[in-house]
Amino acid sequence: MSAPIPPIPRDIPDLPAIPGVPILMPSHVPATAVATPAPRRLAASFRLATAVLAAVAVIIELTLGTPARLLSHFAIQSNILLALVFAASARLAWTARRPLPSSLTGATLLYALITGLVYHLLLANSASPFTPLPGVLTGETADPTGWHAVTTQILHTVTPLAALLDWLLLTPPRDLHLRQAAPWLLYPVAYLGFVLTRGEFLVPAEPARYLYPFLDVAGHGLKSVLGNALLLGLAMYALALLLVALDHVRPNPLRGRVHHRSQTGFRLQPPVG
Repeated sequence: MSAPIPPIPRDIPDLPAIPGVPILMPSHVPATAVATPAPRRLAASFRLATAVLAAVAVIIELTLGTPARLLSHFAIQSNILLALVFAASARLAWTARRPLPSSLTGATLLYALITGLVYHLLLANSASPFTPLPGVLTGETADPTGWHAVTTQILHTVTPLAALLDWLLLTPPRDLHLRQAAPWLLYPVAYLGFVLTRGEFLVPAEPARYLYPFLDVAGHGLKSVLGNALLLGLAMYALALLLVALDHVRPNPLRGRVHHRSQTGFRLQPPVG
């Protein structure tokens, strides 16, 4: 007869620790697990001021002109987006919460820069290959006057520069990624389709029928307009790639407050917001 099988013990004894292997391994954890994140008052104040400035300029333009036509402009739409994103970012920075996704803030920055560059290089530049249109929001080739002159500069110069300064001086680097560049162009492509469709439904005598001279199908033909759109699209994509590349080589504006290692092995990260 075979020997009886011993009963299975109810409690399995602990195995001894393996010599030379520490029980607790050092690990990196978010700053929120080590210290309370500090509110970023300066960033919050700057972003809130930028959001208010953009919103006020848009409201003034809508009051002075035709809302339906003005809301069709890329500059108005990009500044509305900037006002909303910067207002939300200001609240998050003030309350020391996690910032908005870089895919959203990067797109906002790109559209603001497109607004400024297109205006100063193509619309208000006498050397532009297209008919200058400095009063793009009013549909006039003459320089805007009065409140139109103020709001035009705010929407096409001040807010794009503010978005750029916020990114360079108040935003930690290395948040933008190459995979985000192509999706950022979905909105400009959709906007192109909107402008062309809008122009087809308006009567030929309608002023600023196609909003921008380089998208004027009636004046240049569809083939020429699509060629202009392709060149602009490639330039926008190059600008998006440039932003991503610069984001990975630019210095960290918050370096003075971060990056010291405690004795526990934890690494403090930049404040959120």
